[in-house]
Amino acid sequence: MFNFTADLYSVNDTSIVVRLLLAVILGGIIGYERGRAGRPAGLRTHILVCLGSTLAIMTNQFIWQSYGVGDPTRMAAQVISGIGFLGAGTIIVTGRHQVKGLTTAAGLWATACMGLAIGIGFYKAAVAACLLIQFATVVLHRLDNSMLSKSKVMDIYIEFSKQVPLTSILDGMRQNELHIDSMEMVKPTIDTSATAAAIMTLRLKKRRLKLDVIDKINAIEGVEFVEEI
Repeated sequence: MFNFTADLYSVNDTSIVVRLLLAVILGGIIGYERGRAGRPAGLRTHILVCLGSTLAIMTNQFIWQSYGVGDPTRMAAQVISGIGFLGAGTIIVTGRHQVKGLTTAAGLWATACMGLAIGIGFYKAAVAACLLIQFATVVLHRLDNSMLSKSKVMDIYIEFSKQVPLTSILDGMRQNELHIDSMEMVKPTIDTSATAAAIMTLRLKKRRLKLDVIDKINAIEGVEFVEEI
């Protein structure tokens, strides 16, 4: 007698179609948001990652179910470690020491794990994970930005002219109640007229809008360019 629910938890024609379609749908949900955010790993990448991991664990389950040999979790372990290479490719460090792509890399890894859950028939966990991944990348992203905007610590990249002594620029920053926790001299990358650049960690004496702080630093004589990193 046909039992649709039971068929979903073993490898057969019905479960193969359901699992692969679910991988496309859930992977696409995560990838769509990343694509809208302008990230390099978007809709197609997340769908392929989810599909690939689903197929890998399904193949492992099929071998174990059909031949009674092998470890049904072996391919899952390889997927979890192997996806790190793909995720690493989305992480870049810019010339101004900005680290970009961490959320995308983590999203790819989580999407691969979601695909494994789909492939083994752990459907409830996969759907719940999809919703929570969306929550983390959309809702918590806004909360994260809000927390950062209220932080009393900020990192900046600044370029300045050597025609004005560095001590004069530092004095100007201190007059604006900006304490310099650390400073690293680097090569200028933005303004061709700048002759020196630095990456600084600033500590504010009171909470202020980051844009106001940037405007105050820009107004200091000798500063050619400044941005938060």
